[in-house]
Amino acid sequence: MEAAAADPVAPPPPAGWEEARSRAYAVGRAAALPVVTRPLVDLDGHTLAEPLATRTPLPAFPTASVDGWAVRGTGPWRIVGRVLAGGVPAPLTEDGTTVEIATGAMVPEGATTVLRVEESSRTPEGLVAGTPRPMPEWRLPGEEAAAGEELLPVGTPVDPAVIGLAASCGHDTLRVRRQPRAALLVFGDELLTAGPPGAGQVRDALGPAVPAWLRRYGCAVRPSDVVGPVADTLSAHVAALSAALTHADLVCTTGGTMHGPVDHLHPALEALGAEYVVNTVAVRPGFPMLLARVVGADGRIRFVAGLPGNPQSAILALVSLVAPLLAGLAGRPVPVLPQAVLAEPISGRGAFTHLALVRLDRVAGTVHPLRHVGSAMLRGLAGADGFAVIRPGVSGEPGDRVSVVPLPLLPGERGS
Repeated sequence: MEAAAADPVAPPPPAGWEEARSRAYAVGRAAALPVVTRPLVDLDGHTLAEPLATRTPLPAFPTASVDGWAVRGTGPWRIVGRVLAGGVPAPLTEDGTTVEIATGAMVPEGATTVLRVEESSRTPEGLVAGTPRPMPEWRLPGEEAAAGEELLPVGTPVDPAVIGLAASCGHDTLRVRRQPRAALLVFGDELLTAGPPGAGQVRDALGPAVPAWLRRYGCAVRPSDVVGPVADTLSAHVAALSAALTHADLVCTTGGTMHGPVDHLHPALEALGAEYVVNTVAVRPGFPMLLARVVGADGRIRFVAGLPGNPQSAILALVSLVAPLLAGLAGRPVPVLPQAVLAEPISGRGAFTHLALVRLDRVAGTVHPLRHVGSAMLRGLAGADGFAVIRPGVSGEPGDRVSVVPLPLLPGERGS
């Protein structure tokens, strides 16, 4: 007598969107990347692993803020010298004397004020005359920061402004978290990598775009880290994932997150011994997204983020799972979502969170929903600032204050 067939195992229920974000951040934080020392020129995109503190007062000495005359006492003043930036002047020891001074130069000891050059004149005897302004025209030592003062905390993303500040504090190197290295595997025999779509094939829009998004989240992605289209076979998926996981901290994949006849991501992850952190999320669009954790033979933890094949859904998976994961890996604080007011209604999605593409009006503090927002469309995304979060069981009405998941854009790129 034949044994009865086993009942199929029901898939796990999708994680709530906020819970999925929290899980992604927590596993990233637990696997935070090592701390390294880097020179300032190599720091852009890294994250501070130690507080940024000053090595001296800022400024370190009294510094002229204008070109003019450093004077002592009342005028007119006899010229006794000249001081340029980089020099150390002799003290002014007598009332009625002055030295010519350049912006940024050290103010001599004994000076009582600085007279602007454009507000000065010469007497027939060659003396300097003029009326100084009431406030001294120089920066005092420690005016910006005291010696040893902590200016930025651990977890601060390093950008050009931070690099410049570190240099002004006297640092040549900083201790930072190593940048996450990412790879991208593009799945799908139907994808074209060049030319227009047609005859049953579509152009791959994610292979060129996802690496750029990842770089804006602070990842290092080289052209050789993008592979695909990977053949729609289980063996090809396992081989591609295994190869990428040898060098990447995070491997993103596009497509194959469901359980169709050519969706091999789940069995490939099983073959690699991966552990799901998140397996589907109750969010629309983008429902079949996933995040898995893989422990290598060397004991190092890597991650696989399964992005849906539909382009907008894939980007939504990036902002939902990959962004908080990378924040954790880099030792940054959990991303806090800004708030804005809905200018127009946005429908809910029942028991699912709805992430709706919006454009931000920065002056009014409002967000406006966009058109062309189907999960396979990219036209709306190209004009968006982020996604408005419409929570489960409700619809968004004009005047409602909602959270906004920002796209990782450069300052000033979008929004009015």
